Amino acid sequence: MNTRKYLVIITSCIWLSLANIAQAAPVNPKVIHLLNRLTLGIRPGDIDRVQKLGVDKYIQQQLNPDTIAESSILAERLATLDTIDLSPTELFQRYNPNRQVDGQKPVLEIRKIQQQQARQVTNQAIEDRLWRSIYSERQLQEVMVDFWYNHFNVYADKGIARLWVGAYERQAIRPHAFGKFRDLLGATARHPAMLFYLDNWRNSAPNVNKKGQNRGLNENYARELMELHTLGVDGGYKQADVVTLAKIFTGWGFKQPGQKIPDGYSFQFNRNRHDFSNKVFLDRPIVGSGIDEGEQALDLLSRHPSTARQISFKLAQYFVSDNPPKSLVDRLSKSFLATDGDIKLVLGTLFQSPEFWNGKYYGTKFKTPYQYAISSIRSTGIELNNVKPLNDFLRQQGMPIYGCPTPNGYKNTQEAWLNPDSMTRRINYATNLANGKLPISASTTTAANTLPTSQMFAIDPLKLAATLGNNFSTRTQQAISTSSPEIRAALILGSPEFMKK
Repeated sequence: MNTRKYLVIITSCIWLSLANIAQAAPVNPKVIHLLNRLTLGIRPGDIDRVQKLGVDKYIQQQLNPDTIAESSILAERLATLDTIDLSPTELFQRYNPNRQVDGQKPVLEIRKIQQQQARQVTNQAIEDRLWRSIYSERQLQEVMVDFWYNHFNVYADKGIARLWVGAYERQAIRPHAFGKFRDLLGATARHPAMLFYLDNWRNSAPNVNKKGQNRGLNENYARELMELHTLGVDGGYKQADVVTLAKIFTGWGFKQPGQKIPDGYSFQFNRNRHDFSNKVFLDRPIVGSGIDEGEQALDLLSRHPSTARQISFKLAQYFVSDNPPKSLVDRLSKSFLATDGDIKLVLGTLFQSPEFWNGKYYGTKFKTPYQYAISSIRSTGIELNNVKPLNDFLRQQGMPIYGCPTPNGYKNTQEAWLNPDSMTRRINYATNLANGKLPISASTTTAANTLPTSQMFAIDPLKLAATLGNNFSTRTQQAISTSSPEIRAALILGSPEFMKK
């Protein structure tokens, strides 16, 4: 048989296989919906695993991440990161780019080295997040880390926060992703990353510390604490409450370098900077008593009906629809208040709700750039060794990890991310990924233009389609089956169905 005839036969077989995709028995749409919403992307074999385990058991497993054994691949990746387990104090002492050397200010060359080391801390935090999002078996936990980090956002490019964003996520966000909202709120309030980002470390009683950076009252954290973290912009508070809350949190800051931190954090309450006057906050009297005032305020905020409603709305919007049904928000709010803000139980209510399982919401949530990038790696099964191409894509899309400068974090709605420029970049990314032109499997020391062809591979469109449950419209199926073989995987990754979840 000559070569030309052989290629014709092979091509015909591929076309026939793609045509059979359209005729394959559809996967239970509930399973695809569940995996799309409770994970950051469907992997090869995920659909079979959920079908064998059952939807309800899968949900319960994911709501209890400590019962799920982690991936050995993830453990290998994380073992290469030597800064991710350091406390904020240790990070400051070792990697502060302005630290002195032998008691002297460093010369220019040393400062450049120190700045490079500081950037490495942030880079390792980003690697930590990406590898967990792709390889972790505890996928709902990774989804909730994404959700809560945006809710309690800290911007990495604000000064020393670049050293602390990773520690903030690991110490304040991740441990409380399924716990009580009050504990999560308190952990973020005390973490030096948040204290620095929203300037509460400078917050002092009026007429205290006229010199230096701690000059009087600073309302930044108090305002965002109510507007974004708890009550919401229409939560019923007044400007007077913002001022009062700022006074309540005077003296909340962090210890200076060199002081021993027994709990691994560097939080410190400085009595000398606190406003000890009696106060009225949200119509509740609070006696001037020091740090306990802040704890009382956090108690009030975490258990307020407006907080229950705002958190419930955001969860419903994230997991169900950009415009979530009022019935679901009401149901989640009742669960939040009845369980004292137990996040796991509120999520359980959400995943059992008829609104979550309403077929009209299946495949309607437009993926954020982060969700799109992660799901593309997970669904193709490509080994990720080099995160730089993903970082570059996310920067181009306006969604770098830890890179949202505003306190409200990245949005998760279609309106925020669907535009012509973004779609063009997604299609280019999909094409390069599908054709093996992104050096994500190379080691980080291998230059992209020197990667051997043998280490680059194209995505098998048949396997990719099967991984996703062949969940394509007739129009998409026709486009795939009538296209040349080399672009079919790219068409799948760039399809309307893959852009949504």
